[in-house]
Amino acid sequence: MGYFLETLFGGLMSGMLYALVGLGFVLIFKASGVFNFAQGAMVLVAALSMARFSSWLPQWLGFESLILANILAFIISAILMVIVAILIERFVLRHLVNQEATTLLMATLGISYFLDGAGQTMFGSSVYTIDVGMPKDPAFILNDMFEGGVLINLEDLTAAGIAALLVAVLAIFFQYTNTGRALRAVADDHQAAQSIGIPLNRIWIIVWAVAGVVALVAGIIWGSKFGVQFTLSTAALRALPVVILGGLTSVPGAIIGGLIIGVGEKLSEAYLGPYLGGGIEIWFAYVLALVFLLFRPQGLFGEKIIDRV
Repeated sequence: MGYFLETLFGGLMSGMLYALVGLGFVLIFKASGVFNFAQGAMVLVAALSMARFSSWLPQWLGFESLILANILAFIISAILMVIVAILIERFVLRHLVNQEATTLLMATLGISYFLDGAGQTMFGSSVYTIDVGMPKDPAFILNDMFEGGVLINLEDLTAAGIAALLVAVLAIFFQYTNTGRALRAVADDHQAAQSIGIPLNRIWIIVWAVAGVVALVAGIIWGSKFGVQFTLSTAALRALPVVILGGLTSVPGAIIGGLIIGVGEKLSEAYLGPYLGGGIEIWFAYVLALVFLLFRPQGLFGEKIIDRV
């Protein structure tokens, strides 16, 4: 039972990280109706910015406080992601208003490659580290219930708590604020939203900026765990099954989908891997996503689209 709980907790922690990356996809899709393939590149650029500025600032300003360096680096990185959002809207999205979803999709692919190259140009291509003080040592819990206790990773637990808080804030933002309702209106129909006075350009800047800050938080967590390198941009591919499972238009769906996939990966690898030769964790999420695409393409919480003719 103790081993099962360890595996379950590990899956829940991984699922929260998947959900955090998946949120970026959901945010962009809710505002523009297009799948944002640039989300992985945004995570990479944000993480690179955080890693490099937290290293550069103490040298430039002559102080040694790691906490101050991280705070300033986070602020600068968040501002950078807002600037990226403004530039994307000004030079790309503004010229593609009311275009087909395929056109917008190809635009996000172009943005992705551009951000990958720009990140390497500005920050270099080495492997960098992010140290934000997250606990690295594991801990044992439930010692009285199970012999030897249950081992949990405190870094994963802290990351999951941060991700859960961010998800809750975003859910409240979309449901109970005027801007959140405007975002949902824009996602439903660009022309109708514009006809009632919703400024499409400003809405797109807001949603890309929010997605950039989400990418920054995800990049910090992933960078703290695994280091910041250019393969980090492929981490977004791990979140594709999450949004397919939860639904492309649902913020709660992103977190539920992330948890299901995180737990499913860990449990299947732990209990089925020895019989099937291992490697289940690599393909489990994609097979599950394929099943949903076949039988419930809108996901668990997505909106079913019905075309009337």
